[in-house]
Amino acid sequence: MNYGFLIAIGAVAALAPTHARAAETCEGTPGNGNAKLILEATTLRNSQGEVAFAIYPDDKSRFLAKGAKVGRARVSAAKPRACFWMKPGHYAVAQYHDENGDHKFNRTLFVPKEGFGFSNDAPTSVGLPSFDAVRTALPASGTVIRMKMRYRG
Repeated sequence: MNYGFLIAIGAVAALAPTHARAAETCEGTPGNGNAKLILEATTLRNSQGEVAFAIYPDDKSRFLAKGAKVGRARVSAAKPRACFWMKPGHYAVAQYHDENGDHKFNRTLFVPKEGFGFSNDAPTSVGLPSFDAVRTALPASGTVIRMKMRYRG
């Protein structure tokens, strides 16, 4: 009997998680040509509150406009990841870290008090990034978009 093989199998079993990872819950419906879009916020300064993700259509005039979102999710800042089933195409994504959980993007007169970010990690040195800088593709094979959370205050 090959005891080395059995020991190796035992070691792998001991290192494997004892429970299967829960299936990821995504907004929308799989199938019908939809692709999986995963959004992840990175570089949060803490795990308090929530992260809000908003997805906008491929239309410059609707970017950040009230009521123009085609997808949105609020998730725990401890696990800042959201999943959507969407038609392949182009979108713009915005995020913010709602640290106090009040469902508002808090700011002083002109300076944001909470973290924010955009797809393509579009720069925001003065004002908002352009739609073209934020516009990103969702291929039919799906994609993961990681966005840095930026803080000014």
